[in-house]
Amino acid sequence: MHCICWNRGALPMTKQIIVDIDDTGEVRIETTGFTGPVCLEESQFIKDLLGHETSRCLTPMFYQQGNVVKKQHINLCG
Repeated sequence: MHCICWNRGALPMTKQIIVDIDDTGEVRIETTGFTGPVCLEESQFIKDLLGHETSRCLTPMFYQQGNVVKKQHINLCG
């Protein structure tokens, strides 16, 4: 497995884009330190280089805006 990391923030190691390539050539891109949909924007240049995206798994950080965490209550009982 090969791992390539880019720092995209002003502070070292605060925001990272991690690219994992397994033995079959499958590529997995993971972002850390980003909040909200900016993670997709910041990693788009890698996706453009690699080609077609086959799947996407968004983390809870994607739904977070700034330091505010969105909470949604779902009534499960009637």
